[in-house]
Amino acid sequence: MEPSSPTRDAHPAEAAPGSEPRSLTCMEVWGGNEPMESAVAVPGLDVHVYSRPYHDEAAGGDVLYVSSCGTGRIARILVADVAGHGEKVADIARVLRDLMRRFINYVDQTAFVFALNRAFAAAATDGRFATAVAATYWSATDCLTATNAGHPRPVWYCAERGAWKILKDDDDPAGEPVSANLPLGVIDLTEYDHITVRIAPGDVVLFYTDSIIEAREPGGQMLGERGLVQMLGDLDAKRPQDLVRQLVDRVAAFRGGQEPDDDLTVLAMVCTGQKPPRPVREKMRSSTLFARALIARLRDGRTPVPWPEVSVVNMLGAFIRPINRRWGGRLREGEVRTGAAARRPR
Repeated sequence: MEPSSPTRDAHPAEAAPGSEPRSLTCMEVWGGNEPMESAVAVPGLDVHVYSRPYHDEAAGGDVLYVSSCGTGRIARILVADVAGHGEKVADIARVLRDLMRRFINYVDQTAFVFALNRAFAAAATDGRFATAVAATYWSATDCLTATNAGHPRPVWYCAERGAWKILKDDDDPAGEPVSANLPLGVIDLTEYDHITVRIAPGDVVLFYTDSIIEAREPGGQMLGERGLVQMLGDLDAKRPQDLVRQLVDRVAAFRGGQEPDDDLTVLAMVCTGQKPPRPVREKMRSSTLFARALIARLRDGRTPVPWPEVSVVNMLGAFIRPINRRWGGRLREGEVRTGAAARRPR
């Protein structure tokens, strides 16, 4: 058994489909690469998850994590498809969890994404790489920023329009699965673009691994991105607690009942619009967890310390709420914006 972490780790427990999400606590990291069907909540979001390893193994190559920062303003989601199975993937899952802990208090996920890439580049001697999508939600403005590293593109349900679409720049042509960014670990100096959207209560953003869009019907036709969007259009996005299971069942029916050829993971992120409370007890808990992590690092030299991002919006926004609107506050609801390539942090 692994030692407990000064920042909180939670391993998924099976929950009945449609059950109420469990609220993550301060600086908690939840997830892993085990089978799971569960739901968690962070300020502003409910997250519904289904993940099954290939052949119902005890653990697979799909790794997912959800975290909540020390103030409740930052939520982060990571969905990764790691090449391989077994203990090597378990080792990588632990590395990813530690990086989630390390950057749990960062608003800007650029440093986190480059740290992910460096971790896989360091392990590239055995040919190991991963596709991944990392997304950071800033609850003060309902701003979502996603960075895609060779992974299938997320799908977004806009409640105002009542329609699903691929989360992409509106100027990009529609098409089958494409990702401009390279997978993690291919080269060490890769630059990653990001896409930002201001979502609204009732919106849903769906993350998934490639076994969804690469599902084939008995005749050989692949589902693809377009097929996925059409399939989602037949489901009730207003019942997100049932959406993930219904999609998994629809994809299974599309395959004619055949088992998937790989691990299968679906994560639905639902915007609730709830703003984080700021009770004194939560502030004290955050400080205590940070101090414990720092002490543990001094003792063992390994424990990741959840240093806060040194920025005006992150540091002062914790005490002066209007400052929080500097991050994504100029975006209109439903507006999608593509960022310039993220540079390696200095």
